[in-house]
Amino acid sequence: MHIHRNNPKIAWPQTTFGALRLWDSMVSWPQLEPAKGKWDFTRLDQYLDDAEKHHVEVLLPLGLSPTWASARPEEKSAYNSANVSRESGWAAEPRDFADWDNYVRKVAEHCKGRVRLYEIWNEPDNVPFYSGTVDQLADLTRRAARIVKEVDPTSRVVSPASSGSIMYLESFLQKGGGKPADVIGFHFYVWPDPPEKMVPEILSVKEIMAQHGLGNRPLWNTEAGWNIESKIQPPPASAYHGQTPLSIELAGDYIARAYLLNWAAGVRRYYFYAWDNGLMGVVERDGSPKAAARVYAEVRDWLVGARMDSCEADDAGTWTVRLTRSGGGRAVVAWNPEKEVSLDPARDWHAVRVRDLSGAV
Repeated sequence: MHIHRNNPKIAWPQTTFGALRLWDSMVSWPQLEPAKGKWDFTRLDQYLDDAEKHHVEVLLPLGLSPTWASARPEEKSAYNSANVSRESGWAAEPRDFADWDNYVRKVAEHCKGRVRLYEIWNEPDNVPFYSGTVDQLADLTRRAARIVKEVDPTSRVVSPASSGSIMYLESFLQKGGGKPADVIGFHFYVWPDPPEKMVPEILSVKEIMAQHGLGNRPLWNTEAGWNIESKIQPPPASAYHGQTPLSIELAGDYIARAYLLNWAAGVRRYYFYAWDNGLMGVVERDGSPKAAARVYAEVRDWLVGARMDSCEADDAGTWTVRLTRSGGGRAVVAWNPEKEVSLDPARDWHAVRVRDLSGAV
């Protein structure tokens, strides 16, 4: 899950979840070291305290260059901070990679024992997010991996995650950037398409990983989601850039299907984006949960501790997932993304209980 906590009304999620990715959380390099040698870990420590309290593992992305350290300090980026629109220099690589090394070491030392997962940059295939070269990104990855493992040998490094460009990932792997990473990251955004579109993308990424000798590395979907409608203080239509947000009900369907399909296709982790984002969140601006938040909790209960035995789609487009649950009981999850179909759980699967996404039995 992603949590931003930018609104004091937003409480920690009531549903349990296992892993938190701290992106768009104002704990990147520019916020931690806004001036050279001037460090502020206050906000990061608050996140780490909350994560420890709720037994949640933290994935901390390392990235963005503070304006003072940027190779192109006048270049506009996609990021906003402290009421400044499009902060300058943040998307560029560091001017002096020694500053990057110092940043990585300082963060790793500060977080030792509290963070063991580090990801390099964010969506480098998107120029407003990263404007350096692939060679420079591969070098940043190698340097960061070496440093965090010097500080804590139990640390694991996740490669930079493209926001959908498989070609960029392939170029990065050709430069050897994937070798120092313990995990290959990717953002399987398919919006406005449904989650079934993720499956061929996942299989293509796994094929490219295998071609570069990384087929045995775990693949994580470290960010993906959809625009979701809000009932309370909805954003202006222009904020969606021409896309129609999902209805709250359909968003819940997409969440369930996305988790099932990512798992079936070989993704080891999926960090949903996001709990409390203004456009893509599953809670309203006042902190009240949308139906999609309750679906997230329901699907979590279905899947955690279970084993996936099979996942397939028939000629009518009906998907069927068969699970063995932690207590040994069997379960089947079925849906058709295109049309209504008639199913007889008692006859077809010997089911004794049927549960829907709302939790009704």
